Amino acid sequence: MDSFSTVIRTASHEQHVEAETSSFMSDLLGGRLGVDAYARYTEQLWFVYEALESGADRLASDPVAGSFIQPELYRLGALERDLEHLRGPGWRTGLSALPATRAYADRVRECAERWPAGYIAHHYTRYLGDLSGGQLIRDKAERTWGFARKGDGVRFYVFEGIANPAAFKRGYRELLDAVRADDLEKQRIVAECKRAFALNTAVFRALGDEFPLSA
Repeated sequence: MDSFSTVIRTASHEQHVEAETSSFMSDLLGGRLGVDAYARYTEQLWFVYEALESGADRLASDPVAGSFIQPELYRLGALERDLEHLRGPGWRTGLSALPATRAYADRVRECAERWPAGYIAHHYTRYLGDLSGGQLIRDKAERTWGFARKGDGVRFYVFEGIANPAAFKRGYRELLDAVRADDLEKQRIVAECKRAFALNTAVFRALGDEFPLSA
C-alpha cells in the first residue's frame, strides 16, 4: 500500500501541473512580462502567507498539525523585504488582494482556525512547492529582472534556515506518513490539497487577466 505522502502527491499531480503551466506563470517565467507582473504576484503571495502564518503559532501544540509548524519555513518576513524592494517603503499602502486571492487566503485561515488537518493540506502545497519549483522561479527572476542572487526581490524563495532541502523534504514526507488521521480524514486532506491547487490556479488566472500579453 502506498504511503500517505505518495497518495497525496499522486492525487494532486494533475492540479499541480495545471497550476505550474498556467499562461500567467508561463509568460512570467518566459520573460514575456515585466517586473510589475512579478511584483503583483508577490503581493498576492503576501495575503496567502499572512493567512498561513498568522495562525501558525496557535497550531504548534495541536496534536494533528503541530509537528508541521516549523518556523524555518516561515515566509512572511522575506516577502515583506521583497515587497519593500519591489514597491518601495510604502508598499503596504498600495497592497490589494485580487478576489481570487481573497478567496484563497480566507480558505487557508478557515482551516487554520477550524480544521487543523485541512491546514496541513495548504501547508504542504505551499511550502513543499516553494522548496521545489520555487527555486526555478527564483533563478528565472534573477536572470530576467537582474535581482541579486538570493537577494532582495527573491528572498521569498531563499530558505536560510534549511541547509539541506532534499533532507528536509524527506523529513516532511515522513511527517505526512505519520499524520494522526484515519482513512476518511486522509481522504478529506487529499481533497483539500486539490482544492488548494485549484485556488492557486484561480489566482494565476486572475493575474493572467490583469496582465494579458497583447496579441
